[in-house]
Amino acid sequence: MPFFDIEKHTDAALKMLRNDIINMAERSAHVAVALSCVDIIAALYFGVLKVYPKNPKTEKRDRFILSKGHGCMALYAVLARRGFFDLAVLESYCRNGSILAEHPLADKIPGIEFAAGTLGHGLPVGAGIAKSLKLKGSSSRVFILMGDGECDEGTVWEAAAVSSAHKLDNLTVLVDWNGFQACDRCKNISGDIYLPARWSAFGWDVEEVDGHDYHPLVRTIKRFNYPDKPRVIFCKTLKGKGIDFMENNLEWHYRPVRGKDKTRVLRRLFNA
Repeated sequence: MPFFDIEKHTDAALKMLRNDIINMAERSAHVAVALSCVDIIAALYFGVLKVYPKNPKTEKRDRFILSKGHGCMALYAVLARRGFFDLAVLESYCRNGSILAEHPLADKIPGIEFAAGTLGHGLPVGAGIAKSLKLKGSSSRVFILMGDGECDEGTVWEAAAVSSAHKLDNLTVLVDWNGFQACDRCKNISGDIYLPARWSAFGWDVEEVDGHDYHPLVRTIKRFNYPDKPRVIFCKTLKGKGIDFMENNLEWHYRPVRGKDKTRVLRRLFNA
């Protein structure tokens, strides 16, 4: 595997992950989504999660579910750099016969716990896993990454209420808090609400952190929950982070990155 030391060379490593995403984004949309959340996923896999790339199904592992499955290019890049599969597999993304589809597939990709696609399902599944682990007396933890737009889904709030009622202190939600969803800013779709207060009202412990600052992210996520309380961490992010003309530009929710666009993106990324 090419040199990759995220602890000692954090900025360079995160640029490498963004480069991986840009190369995959020739063949699909959602590049801005992946760039928004890649730092969070990197913090999880390199600084927090108990995972075992050579034995990815071991019962002692922590569980991670990418509920916003359309951001999967970020997860694929991190899994490859973490050693779950060969880096060359990224080149097959979104090609016929590849295991790397535009939304993650369970039981086909090492390290993928759940086939995400339809939004709002990651937390209900994760809550069930967390409850199961508690009943087994396991010390493993469950982490869910979702978008702020995804919080429009009713299933999120049903699962949030159940998680609090069942005192799932082994469950942590991370919200990619970039202020956008598929068609507009979140506040223009569901109102100018303060999501942290809403989660707090559902009985969750709430924290906020810069979603692009790797080391504080690791420290914040790594902390254990208070007894009997599920936790949600709002990670303040920029959609399209790292490429100036993509940042907060909804157009890049949908556009692939090809030709002159790709040349321009890579120049901006490595000259930044």
